[in-house]
Amino acid sequence: MIDDFNIKFILWDVDGTLLDFISAETVALRACFKDFGFGECTDSMKKEYEVINRKYWEALERGEITREILFPGRFEEFLSKYGLDTSRVNEFNELYQIHLSNNEEFFPKAEDTVRHFKGLYPQFAATNGPTATQKRKLAHSGLDKILDKFFISEEIGFDKPRKEFFEEIFNRVGDHNPANYVIIGDSLTSDMQGGINAGIKTCWYNPAGKANNSGLKIDAEIKTLTELYK
Repeated sequence: MIDDFNIKFILWDVDGTLLDFISAETVALRACFKDFGFGECTDSMKKEYEVINRKYWEALERGEITREILFPGRFEEFLSKYGLDTSRVNEFNELYQIHLSNNEEFFPKAEDTVRHFKGLYPQFAATNGPTATQKRKLAHSGLDKILDKFFISEEIGFDKPRKEFFEEIFNRVGDHNPANYVIIGDSLTSDMQGGINAGIKTCWYNPAGKANNSGLKIDAEIKTLTELYK
């Protein structure tokens, strides 16, 4: 499938595409509850956090808030919902980022897939998130030794899906032809919308088989990463 795209460079989303973000998020959140003496973080509380967190990230993607609002804001809203102390949300967030980056693991076949393409195409991480956290994830997972470059939104100065995020990637790679790139990711609002904004090819990783009600015209959709080289 990748050969059919006739591209030169692969941009990989990291969280939710190569690394199992939801599992790591659960571990990190429960560890923080234990560290702060908040008791148990139940499954229903975790689901509520996912809703709040997604709301904040989508607001960031639309340019409605900044990172400085997102990171403490999501935890302030979440913790206050359950009557928990919000006076240390910045510290809570910092500890959460540490737990998160130390617990992410590859999705099945994800490592095999990126290794398969190593040497065939330059492969780059194209990820939103705090620089320190994302670099720890890349090192912990070993992606730092497989991928060729890492493009992290906090360093670039723009977040996916902003066109400027991808334009800076073009600048740093030294190839400004959008037709030479494909982005592979799980998020319609971030990865696919970003790819469309930048004019590059898009491949939606959709293992759950969710419906695409966004109206976005995506070049390819896959349920397993190994479909990329069948």
